[in-house]
Amino acid sequence: QNYRYDLLSPETLLQKYVGRTVRIYRRLPDGSESPVEAEVLAVNGRPVLRVDGEITFDVPGRFAFSEVPGDLIASPSLVWQVEAPAGPAPTEVSYLTGGLNWSADYVLVLDENDAHGDLTGWVTLVNQSGTTFDGARLKLVAGDVRRVVDNVGWEDRMRRDAVMAEAAQAAPFSEEGLFEYHLYTLDRPTDLKNNEQKQVVLLEGRGFAVEKELVFRGESWLFRSQYGDVSQNQKAGVFLRFQNREREGLGMPLPRGVVRVYKADRSGAQQFVGEDRIDHTPRNETVGIRIGEAFDVVADRRQTAFDILGSCVTESEWTLSLRNRKDEPQTVTVVEPVGGDWTMLRASHPHEEMDAWTFRFRVDLAANAETELTYRVRVRWC
Repeated sequence: QNYRYDLLSPETLLQKYVGRTVRIYRRLPDGSESPVEAEVLAVNGRPVLRVDGEITFDVPGRFAFSEVPGDLIASPSLVWQVEAPAGPAPTEVSYLTGGLNWSADYVLVLDENDAHGDLTGWVTLVNQSGTTFDGARLKLVAGDVRRVVDNVGWEDRMRRDAVMAEAAQAAPFSEEGLFEYHLYTLDRPTDLKNNEQKQVVLLEGRGFAVEKELVFRGESWLFRSQYGDVSQNQKAGVFLRFQNREREGLGMPLPRGVVRVYKADRSGAQQFVGEDRIDHTPRNETVGIRIGEAFDVVADRRQTAFDILGSCVTESEWTLSLRNRKDEPQTVTVVEPVGGDWTMLRASHPHEEMDAWTFRFRVDLAANAETELTYRVRVRWC
């Protein structure tokens, strides 16, 4: 096989005519043209010519060539030489190409109570390959496929190559495992024009359960030094979670992409309320996104006592004033990553161990009310 990329252009055409004769048409004052024969001696930025026995360059006029040399082509081409003694036979060719990309995007619509949602997944196809695919079968590979790329500073990326083959029966996207990745097949013919962007529905899930969580998160460095008022009007982060399960109306491996969240206002119009990016998510796993910060649920954090018990052991006491300015009760989660082994000495509310270095509180807040969370903790980090 040969890859030919000696492309036809004014410069390459002149280069192929070195040692040959071309015709130059000079425009006369009356508008007519007068032809003159010229031998091309060299082409190094500017053509050097022999005209009427003289060596010259920058000859004004229109160059004309008798033919296009056979080794010049209009576009890059891959040429195979195949030996088939038995005669003509069908041939299947597979190759990697650039300029075909895809990405996944999701639209999550919440219900009135933020307890259930509808999810629509979209595939955005971009064709900048230089050619058009008519009636093609589309297959998408999702996963972290390693590609070795010369002279580029990155090698690991999500493979978004769209693989085109012959047309198939009409059907929605179907999914199957492929090696350590997932393959999505659009089992209906589709046309993808050059320099075109197209969106196709990947999946739809309706009425599945959604969990909303308001989270105040601390910092590990707070437990190593003495502070007073650490923060005021800290806003709660808004997190949403749902299960990617078939019984929830989903259950398909989700490619990496951006989830945009909407909720209807009183007039019924959908309003954008936030977005986040998810990684590749297998079926039967939890999808979690952070979409913003709560406006009406805030906290003040104050250190009320601090004692150094050793070179890397401290005790500190904290008060968090949690305020809910909504007309409905809210439950907030306070997550404290302390950066070491910890022992809870006393607390106003029950706590849970998340891991060896982190604990959390879940606090119920009445409507338009304030609650104080207090605790004292010992932390050892060496």
